[in-house]
Amino acid sequence: MSMAMALSSHTLSTLTLTTTQSSTLSTPKLLSFPPPLTTFHFPPKPISHKLSSTEKWRAKVSFFPAFLNKGKDAKTLKDELLQAIAPLDRGADATAEDQQTVDQIARKLEAANPIKEPLKSNLLNGKWELIYTTSTSILQTQRPKFLRSSGNYQGINLDTLRAQNMESWPFFNQVTADLTPLNARKVAVKFDYFKIAGLIPIKAPERARGELEITYLDEELRVSRGDKGNLFILKMVDPSYRVPV
Repeated sequence: MSMAMALSSHTLSTLTLTTTQSSTLSTPKLLSFPPPLTTFHFPPKPISHKLSSTEKWRAKVSFFPAFLNKGKDAKTLKDELLQAIAPLDRGADATAEDQQTVDQIARKLEAANPIKEPLKSNLLNGKWELIYTTSTSILQTQRPKFLRSSGNYQGINLDTLRAQNMESWPFFNQVTADLTPLNARKVAVKFDYFKIAGLIPIKAPERARGELEITYLDEELRVSRGDKGNLFILKMVDPSYRVPV
């Protein structure tokens, strides 16, 4: 099983406000005498300006760029992402073009991430189902389809800093791991035990390590990127699930 699957791991844009201050030197007023009593001052009449057809057209055109450049919200991007990965058999049937399309949508969704510090959010806890990845070792694409796992799941618990990866039919293999936060989005992963068929424990080698960054999180979807460059997209299936200590 790939290291990057440990958690199945934005671009934040910065807007700089520049304030320009201008100072105007005041000039002394000239001495003046009151005007004669017969002098009256009337305010000038406002000059009405009727827009020409060309100016009206320009006013309309100036509206459209702002409208067209308005970013899509997270829900719209999620729908696009799920639609793009639906026919790809979790990524096993994805072409290079499919992978590029999914990655582009995922990056837009990551930029709209509502949870800026996912490792401090309880939304991360529970059991997740892997619905897309670029990891060929997890997808087992080198095997015939009937020998590939029919599903992959991952459990995470922040209070114990534990994770668990689980395969379904036909082998039911599992692996557990300790997590070490590196920042509010990224963890180091150290696997401790593999379980063959979910029953026979085997201690993991010392080199079984990895890192994962959680780039998008909400109550139903998680996007992560691994230290080997793989993309992982998972959906929540059981928020009450607990990883064995």
